[in-house]
Amino acid sequence: MINHDALEAPSLAESQLLHQPRNLESIIMKRTIALAALALTSSLALAACTDDTASDAPETTTTTTSETATQSSEETGMNHQMGAEGHDHPADGGQPPAGIAAEENPTYPVGTEVILTADHMPGMDGATATISGAFDTTTYSVSYTPTDGGDPVTDHRWVVHEELVDPGQAPLPEGSEVVLDAEHMSGMKGVEATIDYSTDETVYMVDLTVDGMTMTNHKWVTESEIAPAE
Repeated sequence: MINHDALEAPSLAESQLLHQPRNLESIIMKRTIALAALALTSSLALAACTDDTASDAPETTTTTTSETATQSSEETGMNHQMGAEGHDHPADGGQPPAGIAAEENPTYPVGTEVILTADHMPGMDGATATISGAFDTTTYSVSYTPTDGGDPVTDHRWVVHEELVDPGQAPLPEGSEVVLDAEHMSGMKGVEATIDYSTDETVYMVDLTVDGMTMTNHKWVTESEIAPAE
């Protein structure tokens, strides 16, 4: 702000000097310098205020970016979890593991059309399927953390005894620590897992179509998860 006091009428002494040509030029120059100094001071003050305002902008932007990243991370985690328990299964389940024994007299022989009552994945419960294999073994529910960094999987059904690395004599008790040799889903093969519980009922491989995805030799479905087709 310009100091109006500096613009007041000249003093008596200055009035007297105005009559002296040599001093007049000096007085005018002094007043010009004073006005320029005031203007410069005002400009610097305004620039400082502008800098303070501008410095706040990056902080706001950083906060917004951080919140967006957190939200994206949470959504990614949710999507991955849905995928792990959803359709993250191969279209072709492959051959049964080496050493597994075929069931001699299964309730549902190979080629039998059945209705599934399992809910291992969306759309499976109530789906029509065809038996592609029936086996006599011990079958386990397991919990593990995938090797690909996915969310922990609990009560994964099913893994048969022959899909464990050096498991020893079946059945293994609940709480046993094992290494999986199966790859029903990504990040499963080679992972350490815990036995949740087991069953010795006949276990089946099935061919089915779920939500437009056709799967052959899907592993596994136990006999209690199957109903006769009408």
